[in-house]
Amino acid sequence: MAITVIETWYLNDDAAAQATEVMQQMDDALGDSAHAHAGWNGHATFFQDEADPHQVTWQYSWRSKQDHEDLLKTEEALAEPLYRTYCTRPRQIRYATELEVEVDHDH
Repeated sequence: MAITVIETWYLNDDAAAQATEVMQQMDDALGDSAHAHAGWNGHATFFQDEADPHQVTWQYSWRSKQDHEDLLKTEEALAEPLYRTYCTRPRQIRYATELEVEVDHDH
């Protein structure tokens, strides 16, 4: 069953001021290994928090939590230089399962 991966990146001041460019560089650095993994299930979307622009959230579907944890075994080494250059601390990763709530009805 597919899951949703939610990553929060904590950017330093310089990176937050140019978040679009920084996210592109991060995606370029991490994307190839993720796309080559059997658990890859689609591209990420990126959200910069309006209240705190230092926080950027990546959200994407993955085949399973176990597959994503397998990716992290190699991806974390790729993420370390990104943390040092662009972040105040390592990213936080959470997993979510979509709930099947009926929304096509009249109120």
